[in-house]
Amino acid sequence: MNWEYLLLFITLALIAEILGTLGGFGSSMLFVPMAGYFLDFHSVLGITALFHVSSNLTKIVLFRKGFDKQLILFLGVPAVVFVIVGAWMSKWVDPAGLKIGLAFFLIVSSVLFLRYPTIRVQANVRNSIAGGVLSGGIAGVIGTGGAIRGITLAAFDLRPDVFIATSAIIDMGVDSSRTVVYWMNGYIHQHDLYLVPFLIAASIAGTYTGKVILKRVSQEKFKRFVLVLVLLTGLLTLADTIRG
Repeated sequence: MNWEYLLLFITLALIAEILGTLGGFGSSMLFVPMAGYFLDFHSVLGITALFHVSSNLTKIVLFRKGFDKQLILFLGVPAVVFVIVGAWMSKWVDPAGLKIGLAFFLIVSSVLFLRYPTIRVQANVRNSIAGGVLSGGIAGVIGTGGAIRGITLAAFDLRPDVFIATSAIIDMGVDSSRTVVYWMNGYIHQHDLYLVPFLIAASIAGTYTGKVILKRVSQEKFKRFVLVLVLLTGLLTLADTIRG
């Protein structure tokens, strides 16, 4: 990757991190389709996992004063278990059909919740587990499942700082687990590792910038912003699949 493409790549990673912090469920929703323009699919999975480990660690440090223990248990544990299953299956599963299905699900659900804000996913243990299973499994196969986790977390009306901290702790378990599986699958390539220091810098700068902006955002605006980002994720995922 020449210097012009590298600068564009890191700039887009920084923007993805800022928006991912504001949305509360990580940068991969935007980073994965964006990185697909620069790297092959399996390289994107490997580099995204490494990027997210740094990103989640930064969020845990900056938002450490708030997290929901029950959601970490009932949403986080299923997510970690099924991300391992999904990452292992990624060697054999054609992601195109799954990505199209995910894209339509995200587009339809986000538009529905934006158009009819009184509709809510029930905040209960069953939906927490279901959200963890879906977000973890899809993250393992295609590299991003944070939007589904975002829809699940949005049902619980958490404060923005609790939302982000809870999501980051769950995501740390998810990304650490799939990083090991991706490495075993051969997705983490030595010739891509020069990108890691740049991505670490982008994750720190982007998370801090997002935290500063969040201080000026109300909880209602935050929730609406989450849904807008879910819609954007669906559109980008669909566009990336069609392009591929």
